[in-house]
Amino acid sequence: MEANKKKVELLAPAGNYEALTGAFAAGADAVYLGGDAFGARAYAENFTQEEICEGIRTAHLLGKKIYLTVNTLVKERELEKLYYFLLPFYEAGLDGAIVQDLGVLCFIRSHFPDLPLHASTQMTVTSAYGAELLAKEGIKRIVPARELSLAEIKKIKDRADVEIETFIHGAMCYCYSGQCLFSSLLGGRSGNRGRCAQPCRLPYRTDQGKEAYPLSMKDMCTLSILPELMEAGIDSFKIEGRMKKPEYAAGVTAVYRKYMDWYERDPEAFQIEKKDLDFLGSLYIRSEIGEGYYHRHNGREMITLASPSYFANDESVLSGIRSKYIEPGPRIIVKAAAVLRAGREAQMSVSAGECTAVCQGDLVQEAAKQPLAPEKIREQLTKSGDALFEIRSLDLTMDENIFMPVSGLNRLRRQALSMLKERLLCRNSPAWTGEKAEALQEKGCCGNLAGAPDKRERPSAGQASSQERLAETPIHVLVSTREQLFEAALTGVPRIYLDKMEIDDALCARLDALRNEKCEFYLAFPYIVRDKDEGRMEELCRLLETELFDGALIRNLETLSFLRDRQIKKPIAADQNLYVWNSGAYEFYAEKVRELTLPAELNSHEISELSERINDEKCRMTTLVYGRLPMMISAGCIRKTMKSCGRSSEPLTLTDRYGKEFPVYTDCGFCYNIIYNSVPLSLHKLFLNKRRTLSVCRLDFTVESGGECAEIIRYFQSLRRQYRNPFYKDFTAGHYNRGVE
Repeated sequence: MEANKKKVELLAPAGNYEALTGAFAAGADAVYLGGDAFGARAYAENFTQEEICEGIRTAHLLGKKIYLTVNTLVKERELEKLYYFLLPFYEAGLDGAIVQDLGVLCFIRSHFPDLPLHASTQMTVTSAYGAELLAKEGIKRIVPARELSLAEIKKIKDRADVEIETFIHGAMCYCYSGQCLFSSLLGGRSGNRGRCAQPCRLPYRTDQGKEAYPLSMKDMCTLSILPELMEAGIDSFKIEGRMKKPEYAAGVTAVYRKYMDWYERDPEAFQIEKKDLDFLGSLYIRSEIGEGYYHRHNGREMITLASPSYFANDESVLSGIRSKYIEPGPRIIVKAAAVLRAGREAQMSVSAGECTAVCQGDLVQEAAKQPLAPEKIREQLTKSGDALFEIRSLDLTMDENIFMPVSGLNRLRRQALSMLKERLLCRNSPAWTGEKAEALQEKGCCGNLAGAPDKRERPSAGQASSQERLAETPIHVLVSTREQLFEAALTGVPRIYLDKMEIDDALCARLDALRNEKCEFYLAFPYIVRDKDEGRMEELCRLLETELFDGALIRNLETLSFLRDRQIKKPIAADQNLYVWNSGAYEFYAEKVRELTLPAELNSHEISELSERINDEKCRMTTLVYGRLPMMISAGCIRKTMKSCGRSSEPLTLTDRYGKEFPVYTDCGFCYNIIYNSVPLSLHKLFLNKRRTLSVCRLDFTVESGGECAEIIRYFQSLRRQYRNPFYKDFTAGHYNRGVE
């Protein structure tokens, strides 16, 4: 590597304190960990407040860093707790917070303005457009979607003023992180809350009738392409595995440390030794490994079709890692010098790297009887008394006939090491520790901690009854086929979203004719936008700017940034996967879009709590009351995995072990899969609650025929006047009643 290139950080996972010290001993430059709340690994052992603060102190003594995962979506009532959760870690000198929720981003930016913010891979950043938007919002580092190629990562690094952190080893999700509701909808364990039950590791049958594991990704191991990654300008290499044992964190870290150092030292001689690949294979690796997405978009060769189970761990390997890294822990190597002259104060200097401390001790006396032997002095002055410090050398200058109590020698050593410790902490800790944090605490204990707007009064309900307001609730419709579109237009709905449709001249002419029925049309943009899609996005923008379309529905930060970059003036509505779980996230989006959609994982009480803290007139909230929810958005293509890529728009079916059938839509234009729930969401019972006012209702249609689409629309239109049970039998209320933990 070139001498002036910045050294790549090696970032290790830690599920407990042993994993933290073991990873540092094995060569990690930084560790990421979670506390007892707000982290996306709820079932990891995780850390207590005291352990995190001690871990930060240990890291800074070693010249290392600690990043805290605050990477879950946060409910309204939880947001105020975040301040007191973060405050002790901020005061201790936390080096960064990894976030998913944009409300959390705004909260931390407001209350802890100096704390570096890292965008979690749960934010699904897939191009420089999303990265640039987040950089403007205060994000210092981005962990892009794991699905990105190395070329795409380089482009983000070149265009956006942010650090880049990418995964180099460990388990892989099938779904774009942050876009998965599979575990949530099936069992109430939300991946957005760190409780994923991993339904992707279960067997399924496709239309071909073969049972396999089409959603189970191979684990990642990038040793073979490590030089290429190191030359790409990536700032931090991340190892996955906070749920795994300390031996895994230390062992994997040690191997990557070896090869990163080797390449930096002598790139010409760099080569991978088989024994190290075998070593990694004995540490919690599934039946097969791959290099991830760095050089491929998808494919059968990335999937563990036969079995997703882990190999058995080699106990002798685990024992060796424990004795080498975990039990001894990390060490700070200290060089020491001492000067003992009769009639003068003893002096000791200790150095660790470029940091030095000099300490004066007790008066050295002339020996009345038995003088101190040099060996005894060395023995006392090289006892560290601290597990972190190891004094390996002592340059001793002394008179021959001197005496000093052993207690005085010990005190001299302890004071010198204590001074060195404080200097290391001062040198390696962020600038805001100390008095600044105390001042912030006094400021933060008052006022509106959530940073949300004050509760605003609703428009007076005296002019109309609840039943009349309900009757006026607009019903919008999202359609996926032309048949659905034409039938929906005949029902008199005021707005139709066009999704997944090829818009040719014939359809444009039909839309122009339908416009006479006073129906506005919104163009739905894709769920995922990558660099390769810029041409297609330009085409969609040109369509959007025609008179055919009145607005846009967006599903990612890339599209938001793309439309703003092109100064699109038409109204923008955000879909439910641009998560608004709290008033902070609402305020973030309310400045940028006209309408928002309530997320699918909030229950009725949480929706009410959120509604009380926002001004719906500023940015209108839409409630999805019917439709199959997208449970997974994936770069992986099930059709391609199970047979071949036929670029077919016809949905296929994934069947689980209970016989539930999940429609799978393939977007060949933008090249991703959508796995939909086996039954539609139906919140028809909302219309029983005459007190609840719905700003907007939306019905989403995927696999329904045009006739079914029209019948369902008319059913919901009738509910605004009088309630009746639905004519369809298979449906779910989703999370509206149960919510997620």
